[in-house]
Amino acid sequence: MLPAPLFAAFALMTALAVMAVLWPLSRRRDLRVARDADLAVYRDQMSELDRDAGSGRLSPEQAEAARVEVARRMIAAADAGAEISSTSAGRRKAAAVIALAFIPLIGAGLYLKLGAPDVPDMPLSSRLSAPPDGTDVAILVRRVEDHLSANPNDGRGYELLAPVYLKLGRMDDAVRAYAQAIRFLGPTAERQAALGEALVVRDEGMVGQDATRAFQAAAALDPSSPKARYFLGLAAEQDGRRQDAAAIFGQMAADAPPNAPWLPMVRAALARTGGTPATAAPAQAPGPSAADVAAASQMSGSDRSAMIQGMVDRLQERLNTEPKDLDGWLRLARAWRVLGEEAKMRAALNAARTVFAGDADATARIDAAQKELGGG
Repeated sequence: MLPAPLFAAFALMTALAVMAVLWPLSRRRDLRVARDADLAVYRDQMSELDRDAGSGRLSPEQAEAARVEVARRMIAAADAGAEISSTSAGRRKAAAVIALAFIPLIGAGLYLKLGAPDVPDMPLSSRLSAPPDGTDVAILVRRVEDHLSANPNDGRGYELLAPVYLKLGRMDDAVRAYAQAIRFLGPTAERQAALGEALVVRDEGMVGQDATRAFQAAAALDPSSPKARYFLGLAAEQDGRRQDAAAIFGQMAADAPPNAPWLPMVRAALARTGGTPATAAPAQAPGPSAADVAAASQMSGSDRSAMIQGMVDRLQERLNTEPKDLDGWLRLARAWRVLGEEAKMRAALNAARTVFAGDADATARIDAAQKELGGG
């Protein structure tokens, strides 16, 4: 049995459908009223013609012509009224019967054929409590939101929800979710860049101040972040600093791997700002890194000496032929410091100081390395 509210709703919809059919039929009464009013006007016109003819205001010929015209109009109105009365009592009754009986029956038949009367209702509460099937995104989002309402410090929940909001077009919610993820999980380059991107999408492609700060934070955490670098270049371009933008895009193009998926976009931006790819940095000179030396210090004495000596010799040979490699000299000094060879460490730093004499930036780096390594 149908619930009372649902039955009332169906009855109301049926009544509205019937009224939509019966309403035009009620206009016949309006047509009869209009016909009677026209006939009354014509009778008044006949009386007025008789008065004008009797007073001499109209000649007998004029009065007779006017009477003929008014009589013609009266006959036409009477004939229209007869047509109205002859058509409609039976037809209106038939139409009313069809409207009252067949429209509900036709509607019920269509529902039984096309509808699903046996399917139970699915209110929101039951859908939320049912096991997730992975297809109803709105229900999944609602469940995560309910979870976050009960656990507002769950940064993982915000991090999961933020990109979903972005795909659903809920930009403000995406920005808030990324901000909450950073708040509870801590900043990383990926999270800061994602927050900046959400702000750019929300602002319809404009890199505003909040987005710029997010990308700057991402670049500080990971200077190689392609997303942060690209949007910082775009911010410079939008601010009218085309030279700065071209420099950023040019360096990105120079640093990019050949198959980087974002490289075509960077090249388009570079062409747009009139820049050219920067010259790629020279390959790192062979020699021991700090990690290599630290690992070597755990080996036996003879193995370690052989490994370190080979790396140091290769680095020294290259520095003798290409001394303009400050990073190479600093790596060499650090290698000797880890191995406890302080005299050789100071010798490497002094050699670097001699090669880069007059270069203030290089001298500052050498001084900082000497202070870090404790070389006096």
